Amino acid sequence: MQIAGRLGFLEGTVSIVVNTILFLLKLLVGLRLGSVAMVADAWHTLSDMLTSFVVILGFWIASTRADKRHPFGHGRAELVASVIIATLLGVVGVNFLHESAVRLMARKAVAFSLQALVVFGVSAVVKEALARFSFWAGKQTNSLSLAADGWHHRSDAAASLFIVIGAVLGLKFWWMDAVLGIGVSLLILHAAFDILRSSASSLLGEAHDPDLENRLNAIVQKHLSPDSSVHHIHVHRYGNHSEVSFHVRMPSDTHLLESHEKISAIEKDVNSTLSMEATIHTEPLSLPRE
Repeated sequence: MQIAGRLGFLEGTVSIVVNTILFLLKLLVGLRLGSVAMVADAWHTLSDMLTSFVVILGFWIASTRADKRHPFGHGRAELVASVIIATLLGVVGVNFLHESAVRLMARKAVAFSLQALVVFGVSAVVKEALARFSFWAGKQTNSLSLAADGWHHRSDAAASLFIVIGAVLGLKFWWMDAVLGIGVSLLILHAAFDILRSSASSLLGEAHDPDLENRLNAIVQKHLSPDSSVHHIHVHRYGNHSEVSFHVRMPSDTHLLESHEKISAIEKDVNSTLSMEATIHTEPLSLPRE
C-alpha cells in the first residue's frame, strides 16, 4: 500500500478510537446536566468518528487497481468520501440548530459543573491535536478527505472551547447554552459547506494551476525551440494519478519521425518531473495563436 493509503488508514483509526472515547464522555456529562450545547457537541464528535470510517473506506477503494471499467484507477473515491463527510456534517448541523432554537424560545437555562469544564477542556486540546495531524497527513498525501476530516476535528475543538466559555458566562446569562448551541450548529454547517464546495469543485474539474503552464513551457522549450509554446491545457486528476493534455507549437518543417521522438521525450519528461501522464497534440508555429 502507498504512503497515502497508510497515512489515511492511520489517521482514520486514531480518529475513531479517540472520538469514541470523547463522545461517550461528552454525552454522559451533557445528559447529566441537560445541556443541549454539550449533547450537540457530543454528537458532533460522533459524526467525526463516522466520517473517519468514510475516510478509511475512501482510501481503501482508491487504493484498488485500475480495471477495464476504470482505466484511470479509483482515486476519485476519496473525493466521493469527502462529499459524504460534508453531507453527514450538514445533517448534524441542521438538527442541532433546530434543537438549540427550541431551547432558546423556551427560555430554558442549564447548569454546568467542574466535571464538564474538565471534559470539554481536554476535548478541545485533543481535537485540535487530531486536526493538526489530519492537516499534516493531508498535505503529505494531497488528500482532500484528510483535510476535510481535519476541519471536522478543528470545528469540534472550537465547539468544545465555546462550551467551556459558555460554562463560565452561563452563570450570569441563562440563554448562553442555547446561543452556544446555535453557534456550534452554524460552525458545523460552515465546515460542511466548505468541504462540499472543495470536493464538488474537484469532481467537476477545475482550471489548471497557472504555474503549470510555465513549467510545461520550460519542459517543451528544453526539447524543442525557444519559440515553442503550449496552450489548450486540460488536467484530469484521479487521486494520485493525474492526466494532462495540451497542444504544442513547434517548427513547421519538423519531420514526422523527429516530431514523434521529441514529443515522446517531452511526455517522459512531464511524467518524471510533474508526475503526470501527458497526451500532446502538435501544431506548426505558423498558426495564429489562440
